[in-house]
Amino acid sequence: MHTGPVEIERDTGAAPDLYLVKGRYAARLARNAADRAAAQALRGRAFRMAEGVVDADAHDAHCDHVLVEDRRSGRLVCCFRFFKLGSGDAIGQTYSAQFYELSALRAFRGPMVELGRFCIDPDCRDPDILRIAWGAMTAYVDATGVEMLFGCSSFEGTDAARYHDAFGVLRDRHLAPKRWLPRVKAPDVFRFATRLRGTPDLKAAMQRMPPMLRTYLMMGGWVSDHAVVDRQMNTLHVFTGVEIAAIPPARKRLLRAVSG
Repeated sequence: MHTGPVEIERDTGAAPDLYLVKGRYAARLARNAADRAAAQALRGRAFRMAEGVVDADAHDAHCDHVLVEDRRSGRLVCCFRFFKLGSGDAIGQTYSAQFYELSALRAFRGPMVELGRFCIDPDCRDPDILRIAWGAMTAYVDATGVEMLFGCSSFEGTDAARYHDAFGVLRDRHLAPKRWLPRVKAPDVFRFATRLRGTPDLKAAMQRMPPMLRTYLMMGGWVSDHAVVDRQMNTLHVFTGVEIAAIPPARKRLLRAVSG
């Protein structure tokens, strides 16, 4: 958990109205400090695997937080946050910039948004939760005119050997364009693009690929050429970007069908 002082100034455009209902779930923006505290508590359960532990950092106060709730019980089942930037000029203020050298992305001129701290209640397994979450992301991106969505995609645990096939597929098919490629900044990384050899098993790769990252990739997303070993969070994560204009039309239609 990052707790040090951070000077943050994000794009100050008003947050869009967001209320999306699909079946038993509803997605909305946090309205007050109590909503944000509920999200931080869920993040503590999901990331720290402990009740009563709060996951919070200096970025929270500058983000729009999305809550997905079970309409039957009122239970919070998923949350994530958006940090909006007017352009790549502010990329150094993002959460991801703590771990990746992102100076190449300063040249991106359109509006951007960092999606972070995505989690689903560990006791909830309904795939509709992820579907409505993506619908909410799509609605937010459309409403704010964002041209790039980015963040850190996490693999559970820090044993890179468990994910060699997944990293092999990322190396072969999904590396960032050279003009945007993040460089190494974190002290502990796994350089899968240069260290791995051989042909990955595609089936094994997809089984190990985090669901969020699979969806990013289906939208034409790309990743860094290395994974950061985050022992504090017990994850391996890769920087992930999606240029909205490059999303395949069929995939856009599917996402907007959920968000509409």
